[in-house]
Amino acid sequence: MRTTRSTARSTALAATMGLAAATALSACSTPAAAEVPGVTDDKVVIGTHQPLTGPAAAGFASISAATAAYFEYVNGQGGIHGREIEYIVKDDGYNPANTQTVVRELVQEDEVFAIVNGLGTPTHSSVLDYLDQNGVPDLFVASGSLTWNQPDKYPNTFGFNADYVTEGAALAQHALDTDPDAVVCVLGQDDDFGEGILQGVELVVGEGEVATNQTYSTADQDVTAQLGAMKEAGCTHNVLGTINGFTALAVGTAAQMEWFPKWHVSSSGSDYPTLAEYLGEEGTPALEGLVSVNYLPNSPSSEWYELFSQINEEYNDGAPYTGNTTFGMSVGYQFAEALAAAGENPTRESIVAAVESGDLGGNGIAPLTYSADDHFGHRTVRIAVVADGVQDFTDSAYEVSDAGATAVEPEQAPLENEGIPATE
Repeated sequence: MRTTRSTARSTALAATMGLAAATALSACSTPAAAEVPGVTDDKVVIGTHQPLTGPAAAGFASISAATAAYFEYVNGQGGIHGREIEYIVKDDGYNPANTQTVVRELVQEDEVFAIVNGLGTPTHSSVLDYLDQNGVPDLFVASGSLTWNQPDKYPNTFGFNADYVTEGAALAQHALDTDPDAVVCVLGQDDDFGEGILQGVELVVGEGEVATNQTYSTADQDVTAQLGAMKEAGCTHNVLGTINGFTALAVGTAAQMEWFPKWHVSSSGSDYPTLAEYLGEEGTPALEGLVSVNYLPNSPSSEWYELFSQINEEYNDGAPYTGNTTFGMSVGYQFAEALAAAGENPTRESIVAAVESGDLGGNGIAPLTYSADDHFGHRTVRIAVVADGVQDFTDSAYEVSDAGATAVEPEQAPLENEGIPATE
C-alpha cells in the first residue's frame, strides 16, 4: 500500500536515457539533484514502513498521517531549502516479512533519499542490514530498542524514541519515589521492547529484584495467566513494556479479576485516548492514576501542542488529536531540522553528519543528545499521570545513565519560526 500526502512524485528519468541527455540534465541541475537518490531541484523523497493494518494498527496507524500532515504544512511554507518533502508510506502490517518487501520497494523502485521513522522492533530489525548495506540513511526509528544505537556497526541508523532502558528505569524510580515499599513487577513484549524495559527496571531495583517478570506475544490476545501470576506475586506497581492494545488488555483483564495495582507504562503503550477507545466507557475508569513517561511536548499547555493541533485540524482531515499526533509531527519536525542542517544540496552523507553534529535541538522536553558515539537523541523523560480523565505532565522528570535514574528539571525546546526549521 502506498500513501502519499504531499505533491505527486515527478516521473523518474528512464534508465535508458542517452549520454547527451544526461549531460544536459547535469548542466542545469544541482549536484544533489543529479546524483543523490530521492533528491531533485524541488523535492526530497523519503519513505517509511508503518502498521496501517494488523495487530499494531489500532495503536500506531495514525502516526504516519500526522507526519504527512506536518510535511504538508512545511511544503505550504516553501519546504526546506526550496524543496518539498514527499513522504511515501507503505503498510507492513507489523509483519517482518512484509517489512522486507515494502522497504526494498522504497529503496529500489521509489529510490527514496532515506527511510524515516520505520516502526517496530521486530519489523525494523528485519531490514537493518539491508539498509546499511545499501547506504540508506535510516533515520529516527520508531522504537526504543538499543539495536539502533550501534554507530560502529550501523553508522546510518538513529533511534527516535527514548530507549526502553531509559523508560523502564524512570518508571521504576518514580514508583519507588512515590512508594518506597512498592513491589515492582514487569509485563513486557517478548522481544527487545520487553527486555529493554526489564533491564531499565533492574537498573533501579537491582538485578533479580523484580518480583515477577511476565512476557506476552502479539500473536496471543490473552494475558490472563500473566496477570494471574503478577497478582499472586503481590505486585503493587506494574511496569509495562506493552503496545497500546496490550496495555488496555492488561488493565482490562486485571479489572475483571478485581485487582487494581498501580500501572506504570512505556510511552509506546500509554496514549490515553487510544486506551480509552479500547476499553470503552465502562473500562475507562481503570485508567485513572495511570503513570507514563514521555519525551515529547504531549501536553495541552505546550505551545508545540497548540501548533500541532492547528496543523492537525487543517492538514489531517480533523482527525482526533492523540499522543500519536504529537509523535508523528515531532518526528516530522526532527527530520525537517536534519534536512535543513544537511545543506542546500543535501546528500545522504551530509544528513547523517547533521544528526551526529549535536546541533539539532528537536522539540522534546530536553535537548537532543545525538552524537557520533550516541545514536539516541532522548535521554530524559517526563512523568505524566491520568487524573480525572486527562493525561498530562507532572513536575517529575528523570535522566538515565548507567548509574540509574536521576531526577532533573525538564527543559522544553522552544517553538521558533512557527515550527519550521530555519535554513540559515
